[in-house]
Amino acid sequence: MTARILVAEDQADIRDLLVLNLQHAGYEVAAHADGRAALAHEQEQASDLLVLDLMMPGLDGLEVCKALRGRGRSTPILMLTAKSTELDRVLGLELGADDYLTKPFSMAELLARVKALLRRADLLRAAHTAPAATALRNGELEILPAKRQVRVGGDLLDFTALEFDLLLHFAQHPGHVFSRAQLLGAVWGYSHDGYEHTVTTHINRLRAKLEADPMRPRFILTVRGAGYKMRDAPP
Repeated sequence: MTARILVAEDQADIRDLLVLNLQHAGYEVAAHADGRAALAHEQEQASDLLVLDLMMPGLDGLEVCKALRGRGRSTPILMLTAKSTELDRVLGLELGADDYLTKPFSMAELLARVKALLRRADLLRAAHTAPAATALRNGELEILPAKRQVRVGGDLLDFTALEFDLLLHFAQHPGHVFSRAQLLGAVWGYSHDGYEHTVTTHINRLRAKLEADPMRPRFILTVRGAGYKMRDAPP
């Protein structure tokens, strides 16, 4: 089935270029010039992926992202930003965006990100009908890879596709220290300078869901000056 992508971008030339390239890649595309129209569209017909410009009239990309996540929608979101500071990009990730691209960017790079996000979403949907599989356990943490389910102390937790992939990568290599660049390459599928905050923000989101006290994490630990690791599994 053809994936449906919603593009929200107020600059007409960029919006038209995005639509043209995404349609040429085989996607069904709807486009809007502001956040309110994009949010109304999602209320009527859910998309498989959203490409949101950070700065838009009416509602900006951050507000659209926050509204959708607040409604429990886990649709993958790729944020576009022309801002030069890290603050806006990190804020977008904190509010639930899965990835971001800083303008100017190449269409090849955007299409690669879109493909990766949709692939993870497909895996997440397929997991609902997957058979039982061997669980990965680390103390009270239990992960069922095939079903893409996570439980802590028996409680089922909700993760986006990227959050789950990041957690699974850690769980498959307990005790192994990964730098942010290594995690970008292994989980996101790319490793470009300037995007390391994507990793940091997703780790913060994992901790917020996994940990009783995210400031004192038990599962995903920071190794100062080196990166992050999943704790060694208790004997």
